Amino acid sequence: MKTKAPIYAGLVSLAAKVGIADPTWPSRIDQMEDIVFQLQGVGGSLFNDIITPCNNEAAGAGRITASEWLRTGFHDMASFNRFSGKGGLDGSLQFELTRSDNLGTGFKTTLAFYANYVSSRASLADLIAAGVYASVRSCGGPAVPLKLGRVDALQAVAQIGLTPQPENSASSFVRSFDNMGFSQVEMIQLVACGHTLGSVHSGEFPNIVPAAAGQIPFDSTRAAFDNRIAVEYVAQNTTNPLVVGAAVGLGRNSDFKVFSRDGNVTIATLTDPIVFRNTCQTVLGRMIDAVPSDVTLTAPVAPYTVKPQDMQLTLETGGSTLLLTGRIRVRTTEVSGSTITNLVLTWKDRNGGNSCGSLSSCSVTATMQGVATGFDDTFAMFPISATIPVSSGISSFIITIHRTDGSTETYNNNGNEYPLTDAIILQKPQSCLIQESGQLTATALVRNDIGDIPVNLEVQYLTPRADTNNPVPLVNTATVGMVKGNCVGEYTFYSASYTVAGGKSYNARLSVTAGQFTDDFNKAGILGGTCSAFVGAAACTNGTTPASSSSVASSTTSTSISSSSSTSSVISSITSSTASGTATSKTSTGVPSPTAKATVGGYVFVNCRTEGAGVRALGGPAFADDNMTLELCASNCAGWDHWGVEYGRECYCGNSVAASSSEAPLADCNMVCGGDASEYCGAGNRLNVYSTTATRSTSAAPTQTGTLQHQPTVSPYTIAGCWTEGTGSRALAAKSTASATMTLESCATFCEGFKFFGTEYSSECYCGNTIHSTSVNVSLSECSMTCSGNPLQYCGAGNRLSLYERDLAVSDPPSGPTQPQTVGAGWSFYKCMTEGTGVRALSSEAWAAGTMTLEGCADFCQGYTYFGAEYASECYCGNVFGAGSVEANVQDCSMPCAGNASEYCGAGNRLSVYRAVVV
Repeated sequence: MKTKAPIYAGLVSLAAKVGIADPTWPSRIDQMEDIVFQLQGVGGSLFNDIITPCNNEAAGAGRITASEWLRTGFHDMASFNRFSGKGGLDGSLQFELTRSDNLGTGFKTTLAFYANYVSSRASLADLIAAGVYASVRSCGGPAVPLKLGRVDALQAVAQIGLTPQPENSASSFVRSFDNMGFSQVEMIQLVACGHTLGSVHSGEFPNIVPAAAGQIPFDSTRAAFDNRIAVEYVAQNTTNPLVVGAAVGLGRNSDFKVFSRDGNVTIATLTDPIVFRNTCQTVLGRMIDAVPSDVTLTAPVAPYTVKPQDMQLTLETGGSTLLLTGRIRVRTTEVSGSTITNLVLTWKDRNGGNSCGSLSSCSVTATMQGVATGFDDTFAMFPISATIPVSSGISSFIITIHRTDGSTETYNNNGNEYPLTDAIILQKPQSCLIQESGQLTATALVRNDIGDIPVNLEVQYLTPRADTNNPVPLVNTATVGMVKGNCVGEYTFYSASYTVAGGKSYNARLSVTAGQFTDDFNKAGILGGTCSAFVGAAACTNGTTPASSSSVASSTTSTSISSSSSTSSVISSITSSTASGTATSKTSTGVPSPTAKATVGGYVFVNCRTEGAGVRALGGPAFADDNMTLELCASNCAGWDHWGVEYGRECYCGNSVAASSSEAPLADCNMVCGGDASEYCGAGNRLNVYSTTATRSTSAAPTQTGTLQHQPTVSPYTIAGCWTEGTGSRALAAKSTASATMTLESCATFCEGFKFFGTEYSSECYCGNTIHSTSVNVSLSECSMTCSGNPLQYCGAGNRLSLYERDLAVSDPPSGPTQPQTVGAGWSFYKCMTEGTGVRALSSEAWAAGTMTLEGCADFCQGYTYFGAEYASECYCGNVFGAGSVEANVQDCSMPCAGNASEYCGAGNRLSVYRAVVV
């Protein structure tokens, strides 16, 4: 049987740690630092999995995956224009994958792998840059300096053809690279450094590489970052297909045109391996630093010497003590972990003093338990577990390392101490997530002495793009008002529910906030599937009653994806294609005090209003922008009678105001506009509403007439009632979509050929030929939300589907996908399996493709005991399952294969696993 190759050993460090202080923790770079430097072992990101060793062909037979990562960086950067300061490495490649200058599957499979790491704190552009660093390091090349802070583009670069092509002339190459900011010498250097790995493939360049050959390497060591490309060219014994062979007669010998531009002077200098290595380190660094002029990058990043990770407070039973857990990561690259006796964490009480309550000291001792590794670094892990009296609490801590020689080192976060507040806590035992359906319940504890202020849950999650050619998901942010509940000791419970869309709820990040206090960016995937009861909580005795259970779902979206929720408070869900968090009010010294502006263009201010009961106050188009102004909203809503701004960045239009929306005190609309701190833009569940001063335009959207009803028929379907979602699974799991203009008719069309379709939460549509066994029929009145595209139709509610059924004739079999029991003659279906706990279920080899089929995955995994298809386009091979991988309900594996919609290829965190037949 095959086994996974060992991790490639790094050669030199990215940056010497001597004289370089750690970032002040927590830092915005923390997630990227984990991804790039902490690769394997405890808490490993596995970012290097498919490029280690360098000859890994996870992207496909004959394809050196590392080479495709390296060239993805160049193709994304190639749009940079040094004169305008626009373009550059900004992630725009995700929108340009079908262009002729981005041929082949390598770019899409590379971006599909990066998509697993995208978040509001890890932009695609930064991940592409990190991929250049990682691919070069994995193949034995230098450590390219990696800076962070890139911002993702929202669309493709308008101009096509900016990436140099083999048929271009030598002078054209010089002009193209000059536009990017590279001199003629640097052009030659960059091409040599970029072509030291991999091959030219016949699939992309059939007139250069014959089909029978498949691929021809650039040099004799296609899986090593070395200077053979220069040595063999100068020695005139190269087989580089862009120098010799068929390309010459076609005028497509582009490497020859580039290298010979200065009479081979520059390429000859690169035959010195030290010069080649140092030159590539510099020029590739220049390449990934080419960013739009309005983007500011950090200094080159290096791993922390000491870094707290996953630090978490939990209120223990009875409410008198807090449990502090987490780990401290210590870099042991230069000084071995064997020299550490132990590590002591010493905390300050919540007032910054040394009161420890009933404890004899405010400290806990930890010993090394586990290690992690990167390309060049090793780390020792010190798990933390300490009990802290609630009466004294915690505000910060410092770390002292005790060495075996008796010496000590104290780390105090650059003089700031490591902050950790007990004012608000995400209480994880009382929180839970059903990953299959995305149903989330979050519980927070807020210390009573910080005042009765709004408490919010923020959920950051990923949803697939409407454009299936783009494998990079949208980063969405939903903000949910939390509801006050019982009290225990010095804390009050708050809770909220939300349904995380997109199929990757385990990748969501959760933050709870009360005023200036926050417990942020927690991993949703570590929550259990069941919320535990807290023993000892009771009704609050201070006269404060829990908030109302009425709810409004506010979903503002820039795509057709909408979020569903059954929260008992106001939800503001904003979908954005940028990796950014929720908008906050902006204030600035010298800016006039904000006002509710009396007039904006042809509109006048009316009043501050609430949202409607279960509906939007203004039910027309909706927009969101982090730089929202009143003028921008008025422009977006031109032609509508009314518009309103909410939560600092949201804009809504309409020709009438919902009857259940009521006037609110003007002081309630107190959140300044994201793009103009001198204006008010509503607040949570509050809109500044403006109305036109003109006679209604005939171009305004017409008002629909009729009676709101549960429509009995949607040909050829008839209503089958209101149904719940399944327990831990979708009621209808074959196919789904979402749209801000959802109607029953559009859902029926989308589900054509299926026995059932169901609409949920106003804008979601699900199809299937069977209903999950745990889904139940409930009162039709519980499906109470109107369709987002037709206010006269009902489209389910939170966790409720308006279900329609079609009578299928005997000759009209269900058209949905199936899970074949066999694949070819050598594989039989085994089980639907989860991924492991922090590891892949099948980790030996991996491949991703937009044309994935079960047959293709089976062929890729020949020689292994198991193969598994996941998330429609991913394929994994192995002989054993990783720790924590367990059997799941077979209906959970519900995503059609990207290359064959008649087969299932797993789902988010679910693998359709097949086992080799023993002959």
